[in-house]
Amino acid sequence: MKLSLGFSPCPNDCFMFDAIVNRRIDLEGLEFSIRMADVEALNKAAFAGQADVTKLSYHAYAYCTRDYVLLDAGSALGRNCGPLLISKRPIAVEEVAAGALAVAIPGRYTTANFLLGLAYPAALNKTELLFSDIEAAVLDGRFDAGLIIHENRFTYAAKGLKKIIDLGEFWEGETGAPIPLGGIVVNRSLQGEVQRAVNRVLRRSVEYAFAHRAASLPFVREHAQEMSEEVMYRHIDLYVNAYSVDLGVEGKRAVELLFARAAGTGIIPEVKQSLFIAA
Repeated sequence: MKLSLGFSPCPNDCFMFDAIVNRRIDLEGLEFSIRMADVEALNKAAFAGQADVTKLSYHAYAYCTRDYVLLDAGSALGRNCGPLLISKRPIAVEEVAAGALAVAIPGRYTTANFLLGLAYPAALNKTELLFSDIEAAVLDGRFDAGLIIHENRFTYAAKGLKKIIDLGEFWEGETGAPIPLGGIVVNRSLQGEVQRAVNRVLRRSVEYAFAHRAASLPFVREHAQEMSEEVMYRHIDLYVNAYSVDLGVEGKRAVELLFARAAGTGIIPEVKQSLFIAA
């Protein structure tokens, strides 16, 4: 069976999916056609039902639970890894809370934007940009602040930009739970055994990546553009962890808490479908 598979070119995704793409593991008879794209593009493709298996933001997942179900493996979930709100000039959180700032965001349906809305409901003057363009847009003075994700977490300070708030720390302080950033979903139209096979294959791929850390380096580097090897591995170490192998009880609780908070504040619609793949 051939399935379409979407994930981002970011180091954490390339690290996790390398063993699938390069057939280093038992794929249980599955074949995958790969589409690599920015996470917001993947979110929108999921809304259109264009992927059998795809990475998406947890925020976006709320809008397509009717068509997709979350795998246990492959999630980006953790602590001290949340999106950062940054600026060129020093800005106090009170200015953000007042809603007067122009903010560049990496996509309406990103979990980063969800967290910004949860922390600062009045911060509505937002413009969507490709995540990798946000630092330059803030440096050029086009925006007062920028919401950065991925490897920009490791590069903003060297460019003279300043942190206003770590929204992951905000979430952890509010809930005590790890922050669910992105997950891997599978189309509900696929038979249950196919869904479970995809979950097993993805878990096997992540476990292989941990056990053979250097094997994925060529694939990661191929898509990392000008990123240094140090930043690549810092990125991987931040976003790939035990939750990426299996969400487990704590991970699933964090996802449920995210959805409950978001629905309770009207950021997402109420979700009626089961969120997690059946055992």
